[in-house]
Amino acid sequence: MIFETIVTTRSPTGRVHIAPMGVREAQELVVLAPFKPSTTLENVLTTGYAVVNFSDDVRIFAGCLTGRRDWPVVPTVAVPGVRLATTLAHAELELVRTEDDELRPRLYCRRVHAETHGPFRGFNRAQAAVLEAAILVSRLHLLPRDKIDAEVRYLSIAVEKTAGPAEREAWDWLMEAIAAHDARRETERSA
Repeated sequence: MIFETIVTTRSPTGRVHIAPMGVREAQELVVLAPFKPSTTLENVLTTGYAVVNFSDDVRIFAGCLTGRRDWPVVPTVAVPGVRLATTLAHAELELVRTEDDELRPRLYCRRVHAETHGPFRGFNRAQAAVLEAAILVSRLHLLPRDKIDAEVRYLSIAVEKTAGPAEREAWDWLMEAIAAHDARRETERSA
């Protein structure tokens, strides 16, 4: 099972990186599988630490994919890193082993500290739709236009019926990203 989270890492110089990432669990370990090349991969390999944030604020997921990466963070407790200030819970991780792969290495990490900061209030269909749209935006370069259109049409139903202001804002960012992608494609075709 994959859990959609926000992973925070720091470079050796202390620069914070925030990225959405699906994580898995395997025999008491958390498994990160960032693509090569990526800042998350480089940071975890060089520092040996990461933080998994469990957030229901879909603006963070959509924001990271649309160039909005400045989210408030606070220092962690047991590892040299940061967590999202508004996360519902977080787990601080230490890298214990890696499995190299040409595309997506597996980083096996043990939890060294975990905390809950706020209650999970339940699922909202618009939140799920925004997460799916965020994943869609991350794959725009791989998908045919008709697939993108069909997915957006379907997902927009949940947003229209159940979204609050945060979900609408995140949705709008993602729709802007799709429009920008389309404009770039059209420019490339015309050139």
